[in-house]
Amino acid sequence: MSFARAIATVGGLTLLSRLAGFARDILTAAVLGAGPVADAFFVALKLPNLFRRLFAEGAFGVAFVPLFAAELQTRGHAAAVRFAEEALAMLLALLLPFTLAAIVAMPWLMHGLAPGFSDEPAKFALAVDMARLTFPYLALISLVALLGGVLNALDRFGPFAAAPIAFNLTLVAALLVAPRLGLEPGRAMAAAVTLSGVVQVGWMAWACRNAGVVLRLRRPRLTEGMRRLFRLVGPGALGAGVMQINLFLNIVLASLLPSGSVSFLYYADRLNQMPLGVIGIAIGTALLPVLARFAAAGDERMVRHYLSRALEFSLLLGLPAAVALGVAGEPIVGVLFQRGAFGPAEAHATALALAAYAIGIPAYVIVKSLNAAFFARHDTVTPVRVAVIVTVATAVLALALMPVLGHVGIALSTGLTAWLDVGLLVAAMRRRGLFDLDDRLKQRAPRIAAAAIGMGVALLLGDRLLAAWLEAPSTVVRFAALALLVAGGGAVFGALAVAAGGARLGDLKAMLTKATSPAGGAEPVASPPP
Repeated sequence: MSFARAIATVGGLTLLSRLAGFARDILTAAVLGAGPVADAFFVALKLPNLFRRLFAEGAFGVAFVPLFAAELQTRGHAAAVRFAEEALAMLLALLLPFTLAAIVAMPWLMHGLAPGFSDEPAKFALAVDMARLTFPYLALISLVALLGGVLNALDRFGPFAAAPIAFNLTLVAALLVAPRLGLEPGRAMAAAVTLSGVVQVGWMAWACRNAGVVLRLRRPRLTEGMRRLFRLVGPGALGAGVMQINLFLNIVLASLLPSGSVSFLYYADRLNQMPLGVIGIAIGTALLPVLARFAAAGDERMVRHYLSRALEFSLLLGLPAAVALGVAGEPIVGVLFQRGAFGPAEAHATALALAAYAIGIPAYVIVKSLNAAFFARHDTVTPVRVAVIVTVATAVLALALMPVLGHVGIALSTGLTAWLDVGLLVAAMRRRGLFDLDDRLKQRAPRIAAAAIGMGVALLLGDRLLAAWLEAPSTVVRFAALALLVAGGGAVFGALAVAAGGARLGDLKAMLTKATSPAGGAEPVASPPP
């Protein structure tokens, strides 16, 4: 599978997942609004998601995939499967007792996660109950992440990218069924989180079997392969999860603000995660196994080529997404969420946070590619050093901005320090002579930026022209107007990017069928041994 097609596969399925997630969020906003129950649920959901992204998808992903790919490249399929079985055994041995301990200690954990809830005993107790229902999701989704890493290393990106769709559909079902069964919607959603993990494990196990990989349960053993894995896991947790750490800090700080602040940041982050998921995760997921194989083979020419193409995709997709969410955030939030318990005031507060988050979208997408370049060389130390600096800077800036801007200051600190992350990673690569980008990227980057600015102007004009329809009583009319605004902005960006030379239709068409080599010919992505 070509690099561009891998990105398209992961991005397309992630887009479907995000659309299902929006359906879930629209229902959640209508049913729970932005009050105490919503705050409690979002905190309960954040806790297992934080550990999942740090340790399962973050640390295990960035450490496991390059090692598994190296086993495939050097020792063959059987040795790689054995390595995956050893990793599965160690993962279960660590996560099962950790999950049980966290459930027991949840009241103490909640004091650290949402200290502001302590002033509202009912909300605090509800958050503890919900978190106990959601936390087993960590162990289940960690198994999904491991199985997904195996499939990604085999160039089978679809199943893992599709797995989150089950999460969103399960929560939507819980929201729809709960009232008919007389259940509290918040607690029903919390239970559905863990149920979705069971569904995803079954899906991934079936996909692995179809790929010819059946992992047996082994007795946990600290083999040499596991020692190598754990030497990379610790730093990888922070290196891959700096954004999640920042979002965790956002929740902690927002819990100190007036009720609803946690919810405003949650809804804004959900929209912010659309481009990050569709673009950033897609590029990072497709790039890591490719770079790992070429780095293991010592082919720095191809490493340079694919890193340049990844950064080009990051700018081509990330910059217009950031401008669109920053400029048109108010109508987007209003059309998607403003109904039921979620009124105009909540929509405005969420849109302000969204604009602040959007500043960092291109940076976070770029960081995914830069981190992959380090991880492919089995270097998880450099990203973690950068992550620590960025995390501290985010917290300091948030504390400085909160008294003036409230929850918007928290989001703004996250967006701004994302660019600090980019700068520090680039500086580290330059010192090692690894940041050697090709001329095509250098020529196209400023042209892509100019096209994105032009699109922003067009969106401002379009928002004014469509204002009456965007605020119409009819939901159908409002959604149609928003679709027209978004499609029009996309069309303007595409036309400007092509006219300015930031993108070429022929290149985009060719890259969807085969990867283009630095010399201009076809260079297929290397496949692992059968």
